Amino acid sequence: MMSNMNFFHQATMKICGSLDVNKMIRDCASYLGRHMPLNDIVLSTYERERGAIQVLAHNNAGIMDTRPRSIPLSSEAQQFMETASFEGTDILQNAELDLVTREANEVLDLSAFSKMVLHLNLDGKRLGVVLFLSCHSGGFTLEHARLIGLLHDPFSVALANVLKHRELIRLKNLLADDNQYLRHELFQISGDEIVGARYGLKDVVEQVWQVASLSSHVMLTGETGVGKEVIANAIHYASQRKDGPFIKINCGAFTENLLDSELFGHEKGAFTGAVQSKRGRFERAHKGTLFLDEVGELSLAAQVRLLRVLQDGCIERVGGVESIKVDARIIAATHRDLAKMVRTGTFREDLWFRLNVFPIHIPPLRQRKSDIPALVHHFIDRKLKAFNLAEHPGIAPGSMEQLTAYPWPGNVRELENMVERSLIRHKSMGEGKPLLFTGLMGNSPGSGNRPAPMEEPDHQLSLDEVMARHITSVLRSTGGRIQGKDGAAAILGVHANTLRSRMDKLGIPYGRTAIKIDLSM
Repeated sequence: MMSNMNFFHQATMKICGSLDVNKMIRDCASYLGRHMPLNDIVLSTYERERGAIQVLAHNNAGIMDTRPRSIPLSSEAQQFMETASFEGTDILQNAELDLVTREANEVLDLSAFSKMVLHLNLDGKRLGVVLFLSCHSGGFTLEHARLIGLLHDPFSVALANVLKHRELIRLKNLLADDNQYLRHELFQISGDEIVGARYGLKDVVEQVWQVASLSSHVMLTGETGVGKEVIANAIHYASQRKDGPFIKINCGAFTENLLDSELFGHEKGAFTGAVQSKRGRFERAHKGTLFLDEVGELSLAAQVRLLRVLQDGCIERVGGVESIKVDARIIAATHRDLAKMVRTGTFREDLWFRLNVFPIHIPPLRQRKSDIPALVHHFIDRKLKAFNLAEHPGIAPGSMEQLTAYPWPGNVRELENMVERSLIRHKSMGEGKPLLFTGLMGNSPGSGNRPAPMEEPDHQLSLDEVMARHITSVLRSTGGRIQGKDGAAAILGVHANTLRSRMDKLGIPYGRTAIKIDLSM
């Protein structure tokens, strides 16, 4: 009889030596085969919800390969599984007492084999069973059963670890799938289409395609609200990094101290409140793209730290000493004149050259008014989905001309907000009504609430001509509407009948046809 301690140690090393359950069973069977007539080991887990045991692994390719992997248990066997406390020696002497073994015999057709069964429990939880099979009739002895009984705890710990590992792999795959889905959804929301790609942004889109497939850093410039983030999205999802993360940070949204933590991360205890380590945006953007919005807001000290990352490709967390290699493409964006900031010393010249590898300027909306109709319909579709509205309202006649005449100091963002306001107001107007933009424009700082200014005439105008031009301009802004709190009469401060009388005198027709009148009259 061999030493119990030596047997237990060697067998435990085989059982707990790998999270690969097939390798674990092979190594274990190889070792146990030296001490008993063993032909196969069948490791199964108990699935309480399904009322079954599931075969996870076995050793002998000739015995189990063509047999079912799932063994449904009767209600009696399930009850037995929950309450039984049989040891190997008990099963060896009277295997018929074990209902699980009996039903496994029937499903797997193992009646020709001598068997030992080990029920695995850990912390009061039933984990599963291990079947030890021998082709020799009466091949197992009481000594073999005693040795197997020593291995209950190693087998239980090993099975619990295998199940935990499998659950972690499942959750990891599920997280990766959810992450991919969410990236797709975010892309659909913010970057699936560059509205105006065929007209006002044609040159911008051409530049996007030129640089997207490369790893060069990109600098996006343009006024606030022109859609720099949409262009950054398009570059990322058209690049070879599209399966990697797209991480965004607004450089003007954090104080200098917080910005370091956000960009580079921090170690536990690095400062008050740092109760655990945290990865920064650079680490999160590894193998992907980091979008630095409003990069012109960076302090000079932060510019130095950013420059080091661009030069070395390494970061150090706040409070850390280890250099961490990062591979992230930088897309920077700003509404500021960085070249002028370089001349005045508020932006580092070397950082400017590092970031400005491929500059793309996005023109303001007033310079690409041909895109306004497509943008309006795009925002209507998006807002209807956000508001969970089914009806797609028609646009009131003359509204597009009204929108096109407005200078849009807030660019695309202002247009989007205006569409949202008009839809909110339209909800209370009832079905079938056209979508109006009356009184919704001209609210930018310093603009008041007035229609767009008229062009200077090339000759002196009479009083009637000036009055006719002004009334016609107001009618354009109201979509031809005279009455009501947003009508032309209210804006001009006269009674509606008085305005109609004055229009008759000046030869200005009523209704929405008024907005089509040529202002050269």
